[in-house]
Amino acid sequence: MLIDRLAFTGLRNLEALDLTPSPGINLVVGPNGSGKTSLLEGLHILGMGRSFRTRQLKHVISHEAPEMTLFARLAGETPMPIGIRRSREAAELEMRMGGERVPRLAQLIEALPLQLVNPDAFRLLEGTPAGRREFLDWGVFHVKHGFYDAWRRAKRALKHRNALLRHDRIDANSMAAWEQELAQWGERIDALRLEWMAHFVPVFEETLSRLIELPALSLRYSRGWDKQRSLLDVLEQGRMTDRQMGFTQNGPQRADLRIRLGRRPAIEVLSRGQQKLVVSALKLAQGRLLERMTGRSCLYLVDDLPAELDAKHRRVFCRLLESMRCQAFITSVEHDALVGPWESHMPVAMFHVKQSPAGTGQLVPQAQIDFMTE
Repeated sequence: MLIDRLAFTGLRNLEALDLTPSPGINLVVGPNGSGKTSLLEGLHILGMGRSFRTRQLKHVISHEAPEMTLFARLAGETPMPIGIRRSREAAELEMRMGGERVPRLAQLIEALPLQLVNPDAFRLLEGTPAGRREFLDWGVFHVKHGFYDAWRRAKRALKHRNALLRHDRIDANSMAAWEQELAQWGERIDALRLEWMAHFVPVFEETLSRLIELPALSLRYSRGWDKQRSLLDVLEQGRMTDRQMGFTQNGPQRADLRIRLGRRPAIEVLSRGQQKLVVSALKLAQGRLLERMTGRSCLYLVDDLPAELDAKHRRVFCRLLESMRCQAFITSVEHDALVGPWESHMPVAMFHVKQSPAGTGQLVPQAQIDFMTE
């Protein structure tokens, strides 16, 4: 579903805004520190329940504001308003959909699927398996019925098994029960991930080929335990070793995506620009597969598009994005870098973030977003 209205208050250095975005490409231009990334951050919080810049949402609230309110209306036959409120004192988010409180974050994530391409996106290649696992599970969650329930049950079983491993004496019956539970749901998670990968890899390879030629690049799923053995057998046989370590060393929580160029990890071979194109292909392929399998569209947030990309590859990226007929918010300091690559038939809106003075001649990071007709 597309966003046809945005209203934010109390978000970092942005003044209160209420705007109607384009159903296609939304370009956001302004100087460093003016609030461009904060706009994307607000959208990310709406769709993921968390920021990509800080772990504590209280740091996202403007210094002068008692709370932050983020609102979006999703277009459709029956428009769906979604919103998040976070006060400085509250420990939890207040989430709403259609005017009703939402008890689970998963409902918001399902309502507003989004992908973020920003400087931190390189962590998909160079970071820990946790980031790649999150990327993998986002895709499975959105297209595989029952994944969230299996993931929640496996997480609960893992928590209890780890707690038992740290006890002075292990209750054998309790340990066996939680290992059975973890094995059952861990195997289910693995099956759903494998099914998703079978669909995703061809879409990723085709998407990558439209951005850059890297025929030797491969994407492989590693499930997190010996592929020749059942998870229950691995858990039972590894119990003593796990007890010495104090945690469960094998299972779905150890899964990873291996991204290689030939026989070497891609991160060791690719240039920074090539890495950005690979990460972009991963993110765009997520949305393309989501649309193919469910008919639902994905929102794309692209922070600082020109970074690491020359004019040729910026143009290639933009051509691919517009061919997807999706909604996107793209930021840059450089006005010309964003305006040039689009075809005349593409609906494009330009927003300019202007810094405004405050206090005694001191420029502070406040911003007013003004619609501009290009």
